[in-house]
Amino acid sequence: MDRIIVADDHPLFRAALGSALARAAPGAAVEETPSLAGAREALGRGPVDLLLLDLRLSDSEGFAGLAGVRGDFPAVPVVVVSASEDAATITRALAFGAAGFIPKSATLEVMVEALTAILAGETWAPVVPAPLDSEPIEQRIATLTPSQLKILIGLQQGRLNKQIAFDLGVTEATIKAHLTGVFRKLGVQNRTQAVIAARALSLET
Repeated sequence: MDRIIVADDHPLFRAALGSALARAAPGAAVEETPSLAGAREALGRGPVDLLLLDLRLSDSEGFAGLAGVRGDFPAVPVVVVSASEDAATITRALAFGAAGFIPKSATLEVMVEALTAILAGETWAPVVPAPLDSEPIEQRIATLTPSQLKILIGLQQGRLNKQIAFDLGVTEATIKAHLTGVFRKLGVQNRTQAVIAARALSLET
């Protein structure tokens, strides 16, 4: 059974995360705490599969808490939950070792999607808006080859690698190789982020 800690000082948001976890990790033992000290105490009691950590707690502000937890409990994946959703905050959280970033403005469905991906070992974060001096996502998608674009559309449709391979008449290994190129061109880290990018553009087949 998974053991998950939720460290957030807002009871309503802890409840929202609890609802998302009930769907993403049925049967998991979820422990709640309003403070970083409470989270660290819970981490010290035994193995933890996931920590959801607010960047702003009564006894912690900013990235110090995240950095400290990652340093003392490196085996525990930490997901940042925050009302600060700007690109710089998301980028810094991931740089400090967060396994994911869930904005507090996210819908329940997005929370479930994010938690499911993270519990499966993926890194999840919302698509970070490109800086004004970099390529817009539309231009990045325009650089995809026809095969890569078909694969991206397949991802958007929720198809597995082997299903996409069957559709295109190639091997699953070829699809995996193409995905590496798709992720690189889009500037994303995993298939979940690629799907979100595709949805934002309302890609059609």
